[in-house]
Amino acid sequence: QVHLVESGGGLVQPGGSLRLSCVGSDFIFSIYDMSWYRQAPGKERELVAFISSDGGSTNYADSLKDRFTISRDNAKNTVYLQMNSLKPDDTAVYVCKARPVSGWHEGYWGLGTQVTVSS
Repeated sequence: QVHLVESGGGLVQPGGSLRLSCVGSDFIFSIYDMSWYRQAPGKERELVAFISSDGGSTNYADSLKDRFTISRDNAKNTVYLQMNSLKPDDTAVYVCKARPVSGWHEGYWGLGTQVTVSS
């Protein structure tokens, strides 16, 4: 069964940093584009960052591009999200998504990891 499992979330003080990881299994990770989304209470899910299957292209929400960095290691079937200078309004459930570059299906979602930024 295909799985995407996130880790690295938790409680952090404002100004702190976290690195999230998402490990894929039971699919060909290297031919999937990967994204991070987040959803906060009372808000719709939003795209945080995107990285192409080979890591050659990235994209970020405009408000986050100076603080967040997405990367991947296809040898480890893992995509990362480095989050710096965290703010309370970054608090959300962060979820990774895998989508095949061929577009033959809509992809897979992880269950998410909670990030809470609070002093």
